[in-house]
Amino acid sequence: MLLRPILYLSIPLLLQALPPDQPPADAVRTASGLTFQVVHPGREGAHPTATDFVRVHFVGWDGEGKTFANTRADGEGPCVNLARIMPGMRESLLAMTAGERRRLWIPEALAFAGAKGRPAGMVSMDLELLEILPPPSQAPADVAAPGPDAQVLRSGLAFKVLRPGTGQAHPNRSSWVSVHYTGWTTDGKLFDTSITKGSAPSLRLKETIEGWIEGLQLMTVGERRRFWIPQKLAYRGQSGMPAGMLVFDVELVGFHD
Repeated sequence: MLLRPILYLSIPLLLQALPPDQPPADAVRTASGLTFQVVHPGREGAHPTATDFVRVHFVGWDGEGKTFANTRADGEGPCVNLARIMPGMRESLLAMTAGERRRLWIPEALAFAGAKGRPAGMVSMDLELLEILPPPSQAPADVAAPGPDAQVLRSGLAFKVLRPGTGQAHPNRSSWVSVHYTGWTTDGKLFDTSITKGSAPSLRLKETIEGWIEGLQLMTVGERRRFWIPQKLAYRGQSGMPAGMLVFDVELVGFHD
């Protein structure tokens, strides 16, 4: 009876094992005083820039070994603004590529810097860069109209798949969906996004706009699509809401009935 939970826990515990009080001799120390080890190399590709948002997982410990943060316990890796996180995390993430994991030893000046109610002294952290996201205000190049690579449904809804999902299951009209999304008008103006809020909101699909109701039922978990939604499937001229065709990038994080 003990084998199943032990096997289930073994993978995350490999990353979350409590680090030593002091960095090992082979750790890298930067000019700022940040010390790190690469636990797992990332994929080839670009590094984040200072204006990007990133999706990450991290586990943090204070100087006494007490956990003060653990995003893995919540399942979803939060989206964070690089300009608004502790300097030690930002310095490390700017040097990482997607898929990379590091163990950090962050001196107080690069961590909470004496902030009231936050851990004092050096903190340790396991940090994984899951994905680099451009600022939501940066509209895609094809925001004005669907291009030749988009599919157009009979309803007038157009879309293209930006990243495939996993599995075969799809939500239905009555499902609760967890989504990350960003919406623009066709002139590139940002009008709504979940990215700056960190976590993906949970919504009842049938209570959203018709373009979402139709489009999200075609998606699987982990999938990201860009939708061009005509006004008749969007806000239909509703007062106070954006008019005309709208463009949404939507990621289906999860769903349940």
